[in-house]
Amino acid sequence: MSAELLGVVVCHGPLAPALVAAVEEVSGVRGGLIPVSNSGCDREQIERKIEAAMGDRPGLIFVDMPSGSCLFAALRQRPNASHQRIVTGVNLAMLLDFVFHRQLEPAAAASRALEVGARAMVSR
Repeated sequence: MSAELLGVVVCHGPLAPALVAAVEEVSGVRGGLIPVSNSGCDREQIERKIEAAMGDRPGLIFVDMPSGSCLFAALRQRPNASHQRIVTGVNLAMLLDFVFHRQLEPAAAASRALEVGARAMVSR
């Protein structure tokens, strides 16, 4: 893959901007992630925000929950886009890893994000 992947982080309320700001602060990488909040939006408005952020670029759409308005809007925007994948259950660990592995193919990047995100969840 020649172009680096873009990550669009779609979440309820202020979570997306907070996650993106934290990733940028920790990693020093800017511009790899774009936050999209559903605050004050209906599903069509969220769809338009996702489309404006992602366009037709290859990348991943990270969504906070495996259901709800953010996921449904992302799914409606990407029905047949093989160059884009949706990953639910976004967390800081997966986003940090993603910004350093944006040269992967979308399917490989999505699999990696799921693995890294799951490994970050522990109980002690």
